[in-house]
Amino acid sequence: MEHLRWRPSVNEREFIESALQSDLRVDGRHSFDFRKLKISFGREDGSSEVQLGETHVLGYVTAQLVQPYRDRANEGTLAIFTEFSPMADPAFEPGRPGESAIELGRVIDRGLRESRAVDMESLCVVAGKHVWSVRVDLHILDNGGNLIDAANIAALAALSTFRRPECTVGGDDGQQVIVHDPEVRDPLPLTIHHMPIAVTFAYFGEGNIVVVDPTYKEEAVMGGRMTATINSNGDICAIQKAGGEGVMSSVVMQCLRIASVKAADITSKIKKAVDSYTTEKALKKVKRLPASLPQKVIVTDVTMEDKGDDELETQTVKTPSDAQEKSKDLATTVKASSHEDAQPMLTESANAEVKITSSSGAAGESEEAQEIGSPKSLKDAIKPKHKRKKNKK
Repeated sequence: MEHLRWRPSVNEREFIESALQSDLRVDGRHSFDFRKLKISFGREDGSSEVQLGETHVLGYVTAQLVQPYRDRANEGTLAIFTEFSPMADPAFEPGRPGESAIELGRVIDRGLRESRAVDMESLCVVAGKHVWSVRVDLHILDNGGNLIDAANIAALAALSTFRRPECTVGGDDGQQVIVHDPEVRDPLPLTIHHMPIAVTFAYFGEGNIVVVDPTYKEEAVMGGRMTATINSNGDICAIQKAGGEGVMSSVVMQCLRIASVKAADITSKIKKAVDSYTTEKALKKVKRLPASLPQKVIVTDVTMEDKGDDELETQTVKTPSDAQEKSKDLATTVKASSHEDAQPMLTESANAEVKITSSSGAAGESEEAQEIGSPKSLKDAIKPKHKRKKNKK
């Protein structure tokens, strides 16, 4: 594994060391500057993607119900698993994890689990029988240096957005666990007390030169490394000093002070990214509601209970064709009654019936109904005069 790792030449090593002595780095940063940090999230809860410079790490969180340990019957479990792919670095071998993968998992596990960052008692469902086992999978996609810090941030971001299903206990004996579907009940987030941030330092020149967030090439030249896990309150959660050159205690204290400042800055970035993710997700749920509300209103207005056909006809709008058909039917009934009675004029009851229907008014009545029910027009009054003139001639 080590023979495949990139090894700098003598000129490259001298160039990097001489630049560091002048407080300059190959990528243009100062000694205590982090690379550009980018945090993004996937479609599902509990997935995160972190880019720290050229380093690319993917984090994914899952959970399942298991039986707890005997010495901790009312506490859940948290496990960290790492996967190093040859795609990220030719030095990584597929299959069984190597020394780098084991060291990375232990450093992150020590910072998260032993510092009690996640409330384990809140993961208990039935004491001694059922607890939630949370698993964090970290996939290294590209090794650009400082994998510990990038993987730690990916784990914290994934844990912050993870939601576990809600459970209830019931049954005859009161020990039966019912896991509710996310559509029935909203999943619950994890209880995270604080965020332990890992800050890695690299030492050069017998420990006299210290830099933060070493790159891939700087890790090949460095003489030693130390990782300090500190939260935003300044509490030291864990310290990992890898092999190499020794470091004086004064230098270690200086690194811890710098790490506390960097931890507060990174914590604010993680919280800001998580807040924007939760806000965006909440807005997507709200946008679906207005599309369904108008449909419900329309249905309630149209549907009528216990109403006959007569009430529906009165509420519907009358078209001209319907009015004409009704007027024709009315005229035929009037004609039939007039022929049966053999009277030149309509009776008072028939006149009254026609007046009532015409006053209700349908546009487009037939001419026969108008002649019977309506008074004589001006033309009818003038016609007899013309006839009289013709007769006189």
